[in-house]
Amino acid sequence: MPALPMFPPNLDRLDSFISGIDKALRVVAGVAVATRPNPAARVDDVNLEGADLRRSAGLMRVNHVGEVCAQALYDAQARFARTPAMRTQFEQAGREEEDHLAWTAQRLAELGSQPSVFNPLWYAGAFTLGTLAAHLGDARSLGFVVETERQVEAHLDSHLASLPVQDARSRAIVTQMRDDEAAHGAAAQALGAIEVPAPARAAMTAMAKVMTSTAYYL
Repeated sequence: MPALPMFPPNLDRLDSFISGIDKALRVVAGVAVATRPNPAARVDDVNLEGADLRRSAGLMRVNHVGEVCAQALYDAQARFARTPAMRTQFEQAGREEEDHLAWTAQRLAELGSQPSVFNPLWYAGAFTLGTLAAHLGDARSLGFVVETERQVEAHLDSHLASLPVQDARSRAIVTQMRDDEAAHGAAAQALGAIEVPAPARAAMTAMAKVMTSTAYYL
């Protein structure tokens, strides 16, 4: 008589589901741990007031939302990647993006502001997009990363142009984030990304505009 399995065959799926829920709850709750020093750690803060304070807080809230979405995207793409190599790539990028999540959360607190009230919605939407991209195959999933990072890099460049000049702490964080996003996009391109079709790129741009416009205030 063959030996009975020690664990039910669907245990791995259940464990993966539970870990996914745990990750989502931690991200939405703002629990993030950076593995690298905050780029703003050695930058003197200034007392922002009025319009400058509101602008910095709004832009950093948008950046924080972007990192909430990045956690969801990379988690979904890693879970449904076709090969171990792709899974490792997405997981590594997700860990680096968690630094961004922690840094932006810290800066928001310093500015006396709060994350977006719609973070659960942003996370769910991004996880859905990441899942869809992953099911199109690794090459197309990587293409989605390339286009996402390209758009994020452009947003961060615009933020550097819009942040108050004296807000050196926020600017240091955004600069490092921009450099990391460019590296993630380049890595995905080198692994054989397939370009995202023009209609999909346009849809991604439109969705990002809705998200950033809302997150700036809420």
